[in-house]
Amino acid sequence: MQVDVLNIQGKKTGRSVELPEDIFGIEPNDHVIYLAVKQYLAAQRQGTAKVKTRMEVKGSSKKLHKQKGTGGSRKGNIRNPLYKGGGTIFGPKPRDYDLKLNRKVKDLAKMSALAHKAKGNAIMVVEDIKLDAPKTKQFADVLKSLEVSGKKTLYVLPEYNENVYLSFRNVPTVEGALLADINTYDIVNADVLILSETAAKVFSDDSKEEVKA
Repeated sequence: MQVDVLNIQGKKTGRSVELPEDIFGIEPNDHVIYLAVKQYLAAQRQGTAKVKTRMEVKGSSKKLHKQKGTGGSRKGNIRNPLYKGGGTIFGPKPRDYDLKLNRKVKDLAKMSALAHKAKGNAIMVVEDIKLDAPKTKQFADVLKSLEVSGKKTLYVLPEYNENVYLSFRNVPTVEGALLADINTYDIVNADVLILSETAAKVFSDDSKEEVKA
């Protein structure tokens, strides 16, 4: 899959990058994408919700009155869940919401998400952006030139670049990620996937190494 490399003005540079078909050209598996997104969202939950049972709330353990002879109903102590200030029945307790997915399933989900973006022509390769200092306006101008301003964008870098990171950090529609850290949720959640030229070449280099092996 050949993709033209654009410059920061949104024009073709005359260069292109070959994105491997065994990643970007596969038939997407929607179910594994669902599982990977479900796992990601579940992992974001803190799972710290907690209520007190009748054994944990404050209050006397003394029986309110004798069992018989009062003409009223039978009563235990004041911590009874039926009374105000009593314990809670079957309330939430701290728990871990994490789901387990096999590595092959997670890899297939990521490749399927990338394949969806490729089929929708939502992948762009842009020459590496080099900034001498953090400039949010300059980065926003690049997005405007690429005609993705206002769209949810995932910008993928091969390695951390502080000036670039600080430049897009305050752009509300842009999320940044290192190539090694991209996940299925980030890809699916973005309208446009922008790969820096160096990051895109990593896909090609990895693909060639697999062929040699």
